[in-house]
Amino acid sequence: MMTNCSTIDFTQLDAFIETMKHEEGALIPVLHKAQELFGYLPDEVMSHVSRKLHIPAAKVFGVVSFYSFFTMTPKGKFNVNVCLGTACFVRGAEKVRDEFEKHLDIKPGETSSDGLFSLSTIRCIGACGLAPVVMVNEKVYGRVKPEQVSEIIDECMTMDGENNG
Repeated sequence: MMTNCSTIDFTQLDAFIETMKHEEGALIPVLHKAQELFGYLPDEVMSHVSRKLHIPAAKVFGVVSFYSFFTMTPKGKFNVNVCLGTACFVRGAEKVRDEFEKHLDIKPGETSSDGLFSLSTIRCIGACGLAPVVMVNEKVYGRVKPEQVSEIIDECMTMDGENNG
């Protein structure tokens, strides 16, 4: 989904850039702020940052594409991360991931058509004793079995209903 540059309000980002533009290493904090404001970093936002910080667009793109915490695609309200680190993999994380794919009708790296869920795999959450582990936004689910996937999704849907109701 492309964002039209004329529909993006850069006011808050520009105010933040003003406080940072003379700082050495301002690019990463500015990109974090931009992603916080817009949810992701579309081309128009990266170009804007490039112009404002007087940094080549290729360098901005290089930083965004190098660091995994930056994203150039819109994410869902609920970011489902299935750990595929060694401990999780050995204890069946692939089956858990497959179950999320089936229930949400998306593959890792995709966002559901309703914009609620994004699915990703990560190398290690650092909770190997709870393997297999799933993290939804900031909440960690341990010892997840494939049959628990629908419960996790339902919990998110309930939270979404409470926040929108």
